[in-house]
Amino acid sequence: MHQLTLAEIARGLKDKTFSSAELTDALLARIAQLDPQLNSFITVTADLAREQAKAADARRAGGEESALLGAPIAHKDLFCTQNVLTSCGSKILTGFKAPYNATVVEKLAAAGTVTLGKLNMDEFAMGSANESSHYGPVKNPWDLTRVPGGSSGGSAAAVAARLLPAATGTDTGGSIRQPAALTNLTGIKPTYGRVSRWGMIAYASSLDQGGPLARTAEDCALLLGAMAGFDPKDSTSVDQPIDDYLAALSQPLSGLRIGLPREYFGAGLDARIGEKVMAVVEELKKLGATVKDISLPNMQHAIPAYYVIAPAEASSNLSRFDGVRFGYRCENPVNLEDLYKRSRGEGFGAEVKRRIMVGTYALSAGYYDAYYIKAQQIRRLIKNDFVSAFAEVDVILGPTTPNPAWKLGEKSADPVSAYLEDIYTITANLAGIPGLSMPAGFVDGLPVGVQLLGNYFQEARLLNVAHQYQQVTDWHKQAPAGF
Repeated sequence: MHQLTLAEIARGLKDKTFSSAELTDALLARIAQLDPQLNSFITVTADLAREQAKAADARRAGGEESALLGAPIAHKDLFCTQNVLTSCGSKILTGFKAPYNATVVEKLAAAGTVTLGKLNMDEFAMGSANESSHYGPVKNPWDLTRVPGGSSGGSAAAVAARLLPAATGTDTGGSIRQPAALTNLTGIKPTYGRVSRWGMIAYASSLDQGGPLARTAEDCALLLGAMAGFDPKDSTSVDQPIDDYLAALSQPLSGLRIGLPREYFGAGLDARIGEKVMAVVEELKKLGATVKDISLPNMQHAIPAYYVIAPAEASSNLSRFDGVRFGYRCENPVNLEDLYKRSRGEGFGAEVKRRIMVGTYALSAGYYDAYYIKAQQIRRLIKNDFVSAFAEVDVILGPTTPNPAWKLGEKSADPVSAYLEDIYTITANLAGIPGLSMPAGFVDGLPVGVQLLGNYFQEARLLNVAHQYQQVTDWHKQAPAGF
């Protein structure tokens, strides 16, 4: 059963080929057996999962037929989950059990999903390798000596290793798409505001967006349909109708206009990945698409702009973790100042401290105009580049990452080199547009992803293109040896 996709599980549950309880028990046993190799879970909620599976089977027996009813998933550990440890991969949230469910958790629970647990992640979603977690690094199931990508690395590794069919993730600068690429999955970051951020512990509020990771575009369409929608509790949520993502999958690609940015194919891109990207282009042309060279001239400024804006917002958001109200508190503080300093100093890891320092500096008097305001102006230029491009093309296509998965620890001493792995993904977050990564082959036995970017609220088109590509290729069906 662990080899089934989410869509196949939905059909199996509907046909009563197996029950949700049987499926849940099988996957819990698989997690217990295999996850020690991967470290993809922080918390396994076995009792909750069995309770939800039993309830889902009862609802199906009563005549309900929702596609996700009884389907097992897990959540990245920054989605608040009632009475379950929600840690953000950080020591500073030791012992914190959320008193409520995030909107995404609530929506998926209402759809009948079964929660198997909470998944490992880079601390407060800060990282590209899933090595900064207080709970230890996650291993890539394709090669246990390599990273799975981050910050949704636990979600990606668990799905790639067939411990579960799909999972939630979040994407601030590529944290759904980059791990999807490095583990042979499909992952989509929706338009900013499409999925509620309420109850999703913030890293950078103007960039964070939740979305699904799964093996196929069809599975992502199933999950996104349940996750998306207006939420009055989230002031950044957009009140706009949700497309029928599943219905859009079958649309032909004849007449689709694909843009290839010349900036994506320069220095820094592994030439073998470039070849895989062009092979995808050829397949899409056979399906009726046309291709046009375009330019995104301000892409070169994306990394410096992002690493001013995101840390600045993180500096503000993480000020609430002070040892007073919840989570970790230092031993025997001598006064309030000592409580703040030692609780934060002992509770945060090195990468989080680095970004808080950068962000605080960028927001400080005398530097705000020189750094933060300039970064926001660059952000506008990047958005304008996309607006111009989408006047000429329907989707933009390119590599998701410049390199395949790297060795654990390889970039630990050089954080900037890790930041550069997000060069192709960051612009979508700065502009707020949707982006999707899909499997496109292998380099030295390691997965390679191709990224599709679309205009605002065009998630259905991205899923459609990915699904049509997956109908004529089988990269997404490949599984890592031993899993």
